[in-house]
Amino acid sequence: MQENVPLAPLTTLRIGGPARFFAPIASEDDLLEAVHFAQSRNLPLFVLGGGSNLLVSDLGYDGVVLHIALTGAPDVIEPQLGNPIDYTVPAGNDWDAFVLSVCQQGIAGIECLAGIPGQVGGTPVQNVGAYGQEVAGTITQVRALDLQALEFVTLSAADCHFSYRHSRFNSTDRGRYAVTSVTFRLDPGATPNLGYADLKQHFAAASTPPTPLDVYHAVRAIRHRKGMLLVEGEPDCRSAGSFFKNPVVPADALPRVAAALELDPAAVPHWPAPGGLTKLPAAWLLERAGFHKGYALGAAGISSRHTLALINRGDATQADLIALRDRIQQTIHDRFAIQLEQEPVMLP
Repeated sequence: MQENVPLAPLTTLRIGGPARFFAPIASEDDLLEAVHFAQSRNLPLFVLGGGSNLLVSDLGYDGVVLHIALTGAPDVIEPQLGNPIDYTVPAGNDWDAFVLSVCQQGIAGIECLAGIPGQVGGTPVQNVGAYGQEVAGTITQVRALDLQALEFVTLSAADCHFSYRHSRFNSTDRGRYAVTSVTFRLDPGATPNLGYADLKQHFAAASTPPTPLDVYHAVRAIRHRKGMLLVEGEPDCRSAGSFFKNPVVPADALPRVAAALELDPAAVPHWPAPGGLTKLPAAWLLERAGFHKGYALGAAGISSRHTLALINRGDATQADLIALRDRIQQTIHDRFAIQLEQEPVMLP
């Protein structure tokens, strides 16, 4: 157990003060021991993974931060040649490295999720998704410590209550579970997902069908071009990725947005969502509200390559990012009567 450990270096935004107590978790026994330490002192707990979806308070965290460092080779179960393969992956493994290893085996199912920063254990929390895929489509179970009952549990995909960028872990049971491993089921006979427009364009001239590894590299290239691949040293690298979720709204919001912009409703990009709802692109709304790539508000700003990525331009604080977030949310609400929801977790 360490004390007063700076958290900013452990996040992709590079923002935040120190943790009062900090425990690297390399085993499930470590996890139980650290939880008992916190509970015996009546201290709050926070589970930190890769820090890629996190905005830490400038004052730090007056509690115990559990830094998940459970790593190792996935446990692979292939019942019969050609049947789906189960990969049980420690929560602390790097997500992109796992995606690459699967694609190198020629197996599709998560190739469109290449280049997403963070750890495996964080993917079910946000139901990570991109370019037509979500982890909910391949996860069969999640092993976690129930911090209330102090028991390890195995939750099925149905138990996780997955939906768009949503799970029980970031909603009804936020803070209740510490994920220790995730099991993914992948079909060796599946073909890569090329439903996303940028991928279709990328492979339009290909003479042969792309392999999962081809799609992996294409997705990383597309993400890099859009400023959504975190490369240390690049000006937009201190980011938490997409800061706002694409809003899912009632169908009558579409004509309201169109009227505000003096457009025909057909000119507003949108997609059908479950329950008769409509999904709108948050980046498109920001751009039409005046928040363009490169927009700056003090030390915080918008990426020069992706409208949804808010960045630390140098020495930004949590307060700086919040000021920019609030300005964007208020403007979008005033113009379109839509409330944007942020993706990164706030600590505290």
